[in-house]
Amino acid sequence: MAASGVKRPPRSAPASSGGMVRKLILALAVFLPALLYQQLQPPPPKICGSLGGPPVTGTRTRLKDGRHLAYLESGVPKDQAKYKIIFVHGFDSCRYDALPISPELAQELGIYQLSFDRPGYAESDPNPASTEKSIALDIEELADNLQLGPKFYLMGFSMGGEIMWSCLKHISHRLAGVAILGPVGNYWWSGLPSNVSWHVWNQQLPQDKWAVWVSHHLPWLTYWWNSQKLFPASSVIAYNPALFSEGDKLLMSKFAFRTYMIRQQGEYGCLHRDMTVGFGKWSWSPLELEDPFATGEGKVHLWHGAEDLIVPVSLSRYLSEKLTWVIYHELPKSGHMFPLADGMADTIRQNGSRGSRVVVGDIRLVT
Repeated sequence: MAASGVKRPPRSAPASSGGMVRKLILALAVFLPALLYQQLQPPPPKICGSLGGPPVTGTRTRLKDGRHLAYLESGVPKDQAKYKIIFVHGFDSCRYDALPISPELAQELGIYQLSFDRPGYAESDPNPASTEKSIALDIEELADNLQLGPKFYLMGFSMGGEIMWSCLKHISHRLAGVAILGPVGNYWWSGLPSNVSWHVWNQQLPQDKWAVWVSHHLPWLTYWWNSQKLFPASSVIAYNPALFSEGDKLLMSKFAFRTYMIRQQGEYGCLHRDMTVGFGKWSWSPLELEDPFATGEGKVHLWHGAEDLIVPVSLSRYLSEKLTWVIYHELPKSGHMFPLADGMADTIRQNGSRGSRVVVGDIRLVT
């Protein structure tokens, strides 16, 4: 019996505690998804020239939609040039990574070269609505802003090489010739036989298979996948030494110790956007392209190193076999970085007007 004057606790107390538990569960059900969503979202880009953003140090041009592209000119003055070339850089690169052109060759052939930071890289504004088509239209507008005339030449390396297919699709009427160097490929392009795509797919490191698969199937997860620490993400972003052939290792000193900034606006707007577009769901395939220079006024050259461990050569071989108008050059002893080899940049430019093929078994050599 309770002591006189002492009240018993109300019998409703357990029920009251149960109500608190239900409220807690409900709060967690709302809070945890919100927290997860926040973790999956990339941080906003630090736009160059904006308040608190990185400074603008280079020359830029403004596009119709308000974005800016930073660019760099080299070679002879464009009003004296016989060949006006726009160079499109690869993954994790910028305008300063254009293939060097020797002053002697520039003067001899009359070469003017324009390189630029692709959207989100270095000092070019990110494009949150970028697609495989938008970059081709950016290049066309860049050429118009710089007054390159009705036609110009294009050269693209690695991820920039993949962009050459988009330019051949969307702005072929503006092109005088195209050089495609070690191009990245999309394993889901229509028309690719499964044995070809699977062969190339299985030449990747396991972690890169996952990173590319996420970029294609779950693009909204790409930022988190490549920034989390639970398991290995893209080895290309991390510059895994296992990706470099013996030839590449000798050339990496020209590429690895760069002093200029490339990712300062945030990795999502450049690296991750590159992956979601390059490996994304295209509505068309390069295998559907027809010869843009059927009347003989230009040529398309495709170069690839046979020992490329970053972008396996098999896909370029297949594309060149099916697109018979593509002039294919395979370098038997070279890896992905072959354009950086001494004298190679000039060799590529000089071979732009040469079109014969030499076939030795399955290997096509420079002619």
